[in-house]
Amino acid sequence: MKKYLITGCCGFVAKYFVELLRSEGGAEIVGVDIPQRCVLEAEDFRYERMNLTERHDIYRLLESFRPDYIVHLASVSSVADSWKAPVESFVNNTNIFLNIADGVRELKLNSRILSVGSSEEYGNRPVSDMPLREDYQLRPNNPYSVARVSQELISKLYADSFGVDIVMTRSFNHIGPSQRDVFVVPSFVKQLVEIKRCGGGVMKTGDISIVRDFLDVRDVVKAYHKILLSGAKGEVYNVCSGEGVSLESVICEISSILEVKPRVELDPSRVRPADNAVIIGDNSKLVSTLGWKRSYSLNETLRDMVAFAQEQV
Repeated sequence: MKKYLITGCCGFVAKYFVELLRSEGGAEIVGVDIPQRCVLEAEDFRYERMNLTERHDIYRLLESFRPDYIVHLASVSSVADSWKAPVESFVNNTNIFLNIADGVRELKLNSRILSVGSSEEYGNRPVSDMPLREDYQLRPNNPYSVARVSQELISKLYADSFGVDIVMTRSFNHIGPSQRDVFVVPSFVKQLVEIKRCGGGVMKTGDISIVRDFLDVRDVVKAYHKILLSGAKGEVYNVCSGEGVSLESVICEISSILEVKPRVELDPSRVRPADNAVIIGDNSKLVSTLGWKRSYSLNETLRDMVAFAQEQV
């Protein structure tokens, strides 16, 4: 059985990654996170409560478990939160990855690490630059993206200079059922489900003219698994749909699913400083070299998100 260590195991993406591993069988899984309990706790899953900023604790776990694969999902993943707490963003998106990579190096483990990055690393680009390719120069323009670029540079350093087996992603916006409503699409879904329940109401948004590349989390974890198993050491892969959609269009799609006509109002507190107007990724490297393909359309994902949100009311 292959051993998988998953950091941030109580989070949104980890839940789906563990489901994927369970569906395929043959995996021994240890998850690491900071909550007292983890919803994934089961016979085939061991949970270790741990603060990954404590390097000695992660070294101890690495030495005892000796994983074949490390899926590093622990992070502060909100751009908005990174503006409010930039120091926390750097500590949780750069320092903890360094602890893991250096632990693998120092202990001379044969672990392959998946370093998850972000499309935010590309920064502001004109529409003529779309779709964004892996060979573009990076231009981070918020605390979160600067931290993610730092993590990627650490990954390349440890892969090239120390021989640590690391593969990297630049992941674009991913969405799906159970995602927290601090993120834009589940926030839209929650508000519109409430408007449907109440028979009308006002929807508060930020700038809905911006365009993003949304991918179902179930397609994301399939991409992560392919990269982890077959990606080239030291290489980075965009994980994205390859299609751009405006937030206004997303609102219209959800409204159509729910058969509601909300009144939309701009909430200045939801407008981010230095937000990128358009972000669309090029997934051709992932598709052509690893054989990944998308399974869920945006409409299918939004319908599943709506159904999940309605169950919570």
